Order: sequence, then C-alpha cells, then structure tokens
Amino acid sequence: MAELPVRRLATARVARVTTALAFAAIVLAACAPRHRSPAPAAGGPPPEVAPGAAAAADAIAAASEAAPTAAWDRLAELTDLHGNRITGSAALAGAIAWAASRMRDDGLDDVRRDKVMVPHWVRGAEHARIVAPVTRDMALLGLGGSVGTRGTLRAPVAAFDDLDALKASTASLRGAIAFVNHRMPEFDEAHDDPGYLRGMQARLHAAAEAAKRGARAVLIRSVTATSLRTPHTGALQYENGVPKIPAAALSLEDADLLGRLAHRGRVEVELSLGARTLPDAPSANVIGELRGRALPDEIVVLGAHLDSWDVGQGASDDGAGCVAVMEAARLLRQAGLAPRRTVRVVLFTAEEYGLAGAKAYHEQHGAEHHVAAFETDYGMAAPDAIGVGGGDAGMQAMAPLLPLFGRFGIRRFQSRVYGSDVEALVKDGAVAFNLQPDGRHYFDIHHTEADTLDKVRPEDIRRNAAAIALLAWVIAER
Repeated sequence: MAELPVRRLATARVARVTTALAFAAIVLAACAPRHRSPAPAAGGPPPEVAPGAAAAADAIAAASEAAPTAAWDRLAELTDLHGNRITGSAALAGAIAWAASRMRDDGLDDVRRDKVMVPHWVRGAEHARIVAPVTRDMALLGLGGSVGTRGTLRAPVAAFDDLDALKASTASLRGAIAFVNHRMPEFDEAHDDPGYLRGMQARLHAAAEAAKRGARAVLIRSVTATSLRTPHTGALQYENGVPKIPAAALSLEDADLLGRLAHRGRVEVELSLGARTLPDAPSANVIGELRGRALPDEIVVLGAHLDSWDVGQGASDDGAGCVAVMEAARLLRQAGLAPRRTVRVVLFTAEEYGLAGAKAYHEQHGAEHHVAAFETDYGMAAPDAIGVGGGDAGMQAMAPLLPLFGRFGIRRFQSRVYGSDVEALVKDGAVAFNLQPDGRHYFDIHHTEADTLDKVRPEDIRRNAAAIALLAWVIAER
C-alpha cells in the first residue's frame, strides 16, 4: 500500500516534465521564423511575434503609464504600515492580510491564504565591544537562527583571514571567540557577478567550523563589499552533532579594526546576544490568480517572498518583488488580457529562514500542473535582464521577443536563472524564469537597516512590473 502514492507521484512528475518540455518546444516553435523574413525596422518587433505579443506589450504599457506610481505607492503602504516582517511576527501576519486584501481589490481569482507553520526566531538585545587592548564598541547583527550568549561572554579572539583558513586550522579554539574576516569580492562587471555565493560561505558555515574546534562564539565579517558601518544579518547553518554557538556579523569597518588589532597581538571581546528560538508559529503563503481561459489547469507561477529579516523595512528584499508580481497581475487585468493558461501570483512566507513557505507550497500544490515558475528576489533597481531556463532552446525561444521587453528597460535575456522558492517546481519540470535588475548595489543594503523604501525608485518598479506582466502573458499564451 505504501508504494502506490509513490508510483502516482513519480507518474505525475514524469507527466509534468513531459509537458514542460513540450511547452518549451511550443514557445520555440511559436517564436521561430517559419520562413526567411526581412529584417525588422529598428526598434520594432520581429514579424514572427507580431501582432499578438506586440499588441499585448502595447496594452500593458498603456495600463502601466496610466498609473505610473501605483506599484511604488503600494510598496510604501507595505513598508510604512508593516515594516520589516520576520517569520512569527505580528508585522508579517499583518502584511499577509494586507496582501490578500489588495489582491481582492485587483479582482484576482481565488485569493487565499495557505497555512504554513514557520520558524520563530527572536533577536533580542545585542552588544559587542573590544575590551583589550583598547575599548571600542562594535556594530553587529546576530545571524538568523543563532543561539544567545545567556549573558555577557568575554573571551580572547582567534582571528582567521577567511573560512578556508579556519577549516585548515588544527589549533584548539577552546575558550576563544573565533573571528572570520572572510571578504565578499567586489562586483564583477565582466561576469555580472556580485560574488554573493562565495561571500556568504562564512556566514553559513563559520559557526559550525568554529564549534568543532571548541570556540565559545563566532564573529564574521558582514556579507557585503560596501559599508557605511551597517552590519548585515542572514541565516546560518548549524550541523547535526556539532554544538550550537552564538554567531554574529560585524560591520566592515569594525571587522577591519578587529583584524588589525588581532594581527598585532592579543585581543579580547565582550559579546552579548539575546537571541532565542520560540515554537513554530502560524503563517501563510498568499495566492491569487488570473484563471486561464483555455488551459486553466496549466499554471504559470509569479513568485516573490513576503517575509524579511527584522531590520530595515524589507523594501528591496523582497517587498518590492511582492508588489511587482501583484502589479503584473493587475496590469494584465487592467489591460483586458485574459491569459490562455492560469497566471498564479504566490507570495511565499519564510524564504529568509528555512524555506517553510516553499516547502509547504510544494507539498500542497506540487501535484498540480506547473508549466513555468518565475521568481523575483534580487531587489528592484533599474530593469536589466530576465533569466530564462530551458538551456539554449529557451534562450532561442525568447530572443525574438527582446525588442518588446526593451520598451520596459530589459536589455537582455540570460541563461543564469535562480529562485529558491520555486526550486522544487523547477526540479519537477517547470520552466524557470526570473527578474534580474541592475544588481551592482543590491548587496550594499541586503539584510541591513538600510533596506528601506527610499532605495526603490517609482519608475524602476513600474517598468519591472510591466516586464513581468509581459513575460507572464507570453508564457501563459504560448
């Protein structure tokens, strides 16, 4: 009896993968030239995508320009009235209710809140200072999920230039506070790479590595290349069977000072973290749809995450993403564009800490027919690129549409696609897409008190939302 559900799930996944491949082929066939055509006029769409896609782009542009600050005004509501929205907080609960209400205002179908139980970590009071050989207060933020110090901890510092140096060390750290000065690289313009995946490794793993060597706590350099003495938080990863020790991130300025002092000789630090973890709390994914007119059971997901860390306002990460996908659906409705497939807006909970919302969505809806999964979680700076899954075939399929997206500021399609909340859907066979605005300064404010509304420009979020609307229509229609 236990094998039957497994067989059904496997069969369902095969069917979804087959449909996803067929869907990619349909997109490619729809966009590919059927015969040799003359070159399009400069700035105009290729003949192969006109008139349907061009007409949709016109209608979306008109709806967007008719309410040029609608998305920004809605983001101001979210950030001003609810602020930052860590899982388990009253602010997140209020934001969930707000989002569902706004989706209903926009006329979306089947607006609902799918219950999710989420982690409930509370930061508490925090303080750190150097007490020898000098006295200096340090700016820090405890890492998400860290245990507390249970009072004030005073200990000598054992400094390491990076995570690799800590891993390579065979020295005992018993009784010490490990300090890992792991630097995030500068933005790589040539490869359009912010260096975050490399930079975040110390945040994820330094606590476990230091604990294996007997450390009482760990301090890391914040995961950023730019600072105005603004520490950056973010989740850590403890390891099973390894003691959990307190962990916090220092501002770059304080990390540099601590590093210089440690290289000169003995340094002592006082550290107090009031962090604690409470029982899991109720939360929800917020869902609303534009029901497909012909293939309603085939779903195109537009995803973003509504939770944030407990600093700043969570404006860029990821309040703006939530508002942008909501606005994309509103624009389609306002433009009178009824998609062939169902366009489903999903505002995930608990992305920052544990991905409980993504896991719950997959458990509750994974058997449904997701043909494409889009996510935006990279801030909301000036429009730049759209990430396209499906390899070379996906890129070829989308290439003829670039002039239409160009009117909303999109300069290119990229084959690099990521999105933690939709990862399970993509593994099941949904074609992946994401939004990639200009990311040069995103990690300057990421997970800090500086993630506030003023970092998002009304025109940027307007154009990004319009580009998402066009993408949703193209995917749903093909």
